[in-house]
Amino acid sequence: MRAFTSLRQRNFRLYWSGQVISVMGTWMQTIGQAWLVLELTHSAWQLGLVGALQALPVLLFSLFGGVFADRWPRRRVLLATQTASMLQAFVIWVLLIAGLLQLWHLYILALLLGITNSLGRPTSRAFLIEMVGRDDLPNAVALNSSLSTLASIVGPGLAGIIIAASGVTVLFLLNALSFLPVIVSLALIRSHELHAQVLRPAGEGEQPNIRQSLREGLSYVWHTRAVLLVMLVVGLVLLFGSNFNVILPLFATEVLHVGATGFGFLSAATDVGALLAGLWLAWSNRQSTLPHVLIGILVYGVLEAAFALSHLYFLSIVLIAGVGFMETTFATQALTMLQSDVPDHLRGRVMSVQVLFFDGSLPLGYVLMGWLSSLYGPSPALLTGALLCLAVTGFGWLWRKPAEKRAA
Repeated sequence: MRAFTSLRQRNFRLYWSGQVISVMGTWMQTIGQAWLVLELTHSAWQLGLVGALQALPVLLFSLFGGVFADRWPRRRVLLATQTASMLQAFVIWVLLIAGLLQLWHLYILALLLGITNSLGRPTSRAFLIEMVGRDDLPNAVALNSSLSTLASIVGPGLAGIIIAASGVTVLFLLNALSFLPVIVSLALIRSHELHAQVLRPAGEGEQPNIRQSLREGLSYVWHTRAVLLVMLVVGLVLLFGSNFNVILPLFATEVLHVGATGFGFLSAATDVGALLAGLWLAWSNRQSTLPHVLIGILVYGVLEAAFALSHLYFLSIVLIAGVGFMETTFATQALTMLQSDVPDHLRGRVMSVQVLFFDGSLPLGYVLMGWLSSLYGPSPALLTGALLCLAVTGFGWLWRKPAEKRAA
């Protein structure tokens, strides 16, 4: 039970339990939305466009989402964003039932969901420490990571079964209903049991405007070199290395020659590795440091390079599981470190920068890896990404000492 110590706190136990159902419903809607776009258009370009419309607001507006996360009570912000996400899924379901859904509806609703996520993501990450405090924060972050990985395994499988049994329409209703547990859990959270968070240091007068608040958060990240180093290193590693899922089908067919079944096992091995990493980090419940993050990235880069060079199927399964394990490890440790070290009144804004660097680098990485694969093939492309990750780690290690000295 050591892996679940943060669940002894009532507020986090309520929130996490609600998230178990909600995140799974979100994954089901992701599959349902993709299937719906293909049914309407039979166009891969349209599929990418809807996905881009949902991701773009996170890149454009997450910094402003962090400002609002530091201005308003975070529990109320999450109640608003979860309710808005529920309404988005419910509107799609109603349009489908009425036979009125058109492609432009999906464009608008995907864009609105992206705007909601640009506020919800930094707020939810900043709210975590309010529920559990600093001592249990590593365990809580790791449990959240395990939850996301488990939902990414179970959710798409359930979505496929439901689509085959009753069609895509019911997925959106189920997703809308899946937000009810987390909304109820947020409503039941006892505000007086939250770990006290000061929105601004005492004695600083009235609150600055949005532009000043944004500048204050960016200035903190820029001048706190340990925070800036983690943002840059992890963001670049995710850009160059965390895009292997895009070309796994090519490895299965062109490099390992194992077909669709082999591709399924490679994908499953990645998720299993990520899930084990989350549980291990939750069990250890250890405060993260900059060397921990850099060593994790080093091992990650080596394993990814080895996978890129491997032509043995069973060895490749072990290696890709290790890649999934180490990616979750260093990303979770970086997130824990950032949340632990940041002042309370700036946490929402720093988390918004983290969303921009970590989450925003992934779509760009997919494009980069797809382009390199089209030019040189999957193995050289992934090997290039892995070597770039190792180079970034080397620069990070050189800058580690000055950053730690300045932080001290």
